[in-house]
Amino acid sequence: MAVSPNTEDAVRRLTAKIHGLSARELNHLDGTPGRAVWYRCWDTRITFEKSVMARIAYVHHNAVRHGIVQRAEDYPWCSARWFLQHGDRPFVESVLSFNTDKVNVLDDY
Repeated sequence: MAVSPNTEDAVRRLTAKIHGLSARELNHLDGTPGRAVWYRCWDTRITFEKSVMARIAYVHHNAVRHGIVQRAEDYPWCSARWFLQHGDRPFVESVLSFNTDKVNVLDDY
């Protein structure tokens, strides 16, 4: 998740920049120049606060949902541990209160 300016194409430009920089770096690290890294993703401009919080909860619990770990904070490639330890307590509690069953995110795992 990222924050972008409130302009017509800001989300598209921000996503393209993040995808380009990270794909080049990952391909450099793996020695695979030109490999497609970001091929099943899309950008969505979320403007409703509760939608943002539900998606933060969804992302943090994705590894649990897929049976990889029993607790989100145990998955080493997720920000859940940091969020729980360092996040503003009222905000963390608010995010964790969201039921993510109705978050409509394509997930083909």
